[in-house]
Amino acid sequence: MKVLIITYYWPPAGGSGVQRWLKFVKYLQESDIKPVVYTVDNVNYPKEDNTLINEIPKNIEILKQPIWEPTDVLFWKKNKPQKSGISNASNGGVLSFIRGNFFIPDPKVFWVKSSVKYLQKYLDANKIDTIISTGPPHSMHLIAQKLHKKNRIKWLADFRDPWADLYYNKDFKQLSFAKNINRKLETKVLQNADCVLTVSNSLKYEFAKKASRVEVITNGFDDEVLTSNTVVLDSGFSISYIGLLPKQSNPKVLFKVLKELCLQDEGFKNALKLNFIGDISDEVKEEISTNNLLKNTEFIGYVTHKEAIEYQKKAQVLLLLIPNVEKSKGILTGKLFEYLTAKRPILAIGPEDGDLSEIVKETNSGVVVDFNNEAKLSSEILKLYHQYKKGSLLVASKNIERYHRKELTKELALIIKSLHS
Repeated sequence: MKVLIITYYWPPAGGSGVQRWLKFVKYLQESDIKPVVYTVDNVNYPKEDNTLINEIPKNIEILKQPIWEPTDVLFWKKNKPQKSGISNASNGGVLSFIRGNFFIPDPKVFWVKSSVKYLQKYLDANKIDTIISTGPPHSMHLIAQKLHKKNRIKWLADFRDPWADLYYNKDFKQLSFAKNINRKLETKVLQNADCVLTVSNSLKYEFAKKASRVEVITNGFDDEVLTSNTVVLDSGFSISYIGLLPKQSNPKVLFKVLKELCLQDEGFKNALKLNFIGDISDEVKEEISTNNLLKNTEFIGYVTHKEAIEYQKKAQVLLLLIPNVEKSKGILTGKLFEYLTAKRPILAIGPEDGDLSEIVKETNSGVVVDFNNEAKLSSEILKLYHQYKKGSLLVASKNIERYHRKELTKELALIIKSLHS
């Protein structure tokens, strides 16, 4: 069986968006499914991680076509270094308005027509059993939709995030016509795909209102996070966040609580170390400064995936933040699953009744505190701090094997094969 995977993010792209399908491609052949990857050529990704190129199976056929993106002009991507990997198209300014109202569903929409033409020639000469599209960017689904309709090939549409309800859409100041177009495009994809795949049960519930079949395969972890390299824990009481931190996830309650604890206990203040590894929004940095925590904070910046894993393993506490937006219960950051393998306590701020909380409880890997629960957050941090002082800050996580990428790919293979049964 042969599948065509349409994805914008592919090595050397860095960040979490590339991981899901890179890993699926890595393991699909073990289930007698041969993947063919279609992706962009000569793209200027905001962040790159060339080490991920080594994870691409050598025998995989990769099709590439160049892409023209209007953001190359609007945001000077070719001429100016990126301040961060956080979408500079969603900063709430004039450019964001243009992005949200004139490039629908996203600036990659200009790649759709040429991609359909190129891939149709490929399909005319090669047998493909299933087309798979993954978004965001959701323009990838538009490519698959046209090919699916013309060729009557089974189609699996993978939603790593929502479309019309994507949490940073509000920053684009979309007018009603743009919102309506996005909603209609999303509905058409959900209704026409043979199967919709997504990452959480809450998203499944939303998509199932329109799609005939929705399956859930979460993100996960792979072998590189299980290596037995000896890592020395941070000497201080480190609370580490690894990954992209947008303004929607700005943990104001955390910084307020930490400020109060520092004022109450000099020992806590001297021991506290906040580590932010990755691209951090300016709003977060301002909040840290406002709460007099700059001396306790280190901003390390973007690192390779391998280096990120090392930071996870040596942290005393791992911080996980869910965007404080509508429908946040269904947001499951991919970083969670790598955090699980680090065997360090997870302190998460997000919905206490969401998908994240369910997995944290199931795996006994930490605690989830609601966005505005100052008292509980203070109590949990003090509990972790006292365990740190006693040298007993450990976590006995369990039931994490099911989130290994190899096991998740087996689930994917069953879904793909079921489309033809």
